[in-house]
Amino acid sequence: MAAIDFSKLRVVDLMSRDPATLKRNDNLSLADDVMRLGRIRHLPVVDDDDEHQLVGLVSQRDLFRSSLARALGYGTAAQQKLLGMLLVKEVMTNEVVTTTPDTSLVDAARLMHQRKLGCLPVVEGERLVGILTEGDFVALVGKS
Repeated sequence: MAAIDFSKLRVVDLMSRDPATLKRNDNLSLADDVMRLGRIRHLPVVDDDDEHQLVGLVSQRDLFRSSLARALGYGTAAQQKLLGMLLVKEVMTNEVVTTTPDTSLVDAARLMHQRKLGCLPVVEGERLVGILTEGDFVALVGKS
């Protein structure tokens, strides 16, 4: 199997296109369901009126922090009820570190490592076009 020349690869070569997203006024219970069912850890948040304008990011960590019921020992139904009362905009990260499709994979990996990021939403202007995750890098290395 030929070795991959990482220096020639760009974010567009590895990113997932059209990622699952949330809107800022969605309930956290929806975020929890999408993450659990899709086995994903990060969801870009888009504007309620423009499904392509990135406005934030929700991670599994954000859900864990907001799920106080879990820490208090309540059951699954109580946890879901609590998540249903909270909105995405109340827990999302507002200042999201992003990348562009033309960024080199080496630079994107370096940024993720330095900033301890699990993902980079990929934007063209303010338009969300994809997402690059740690899992994408693991899958790439697994192919080489």
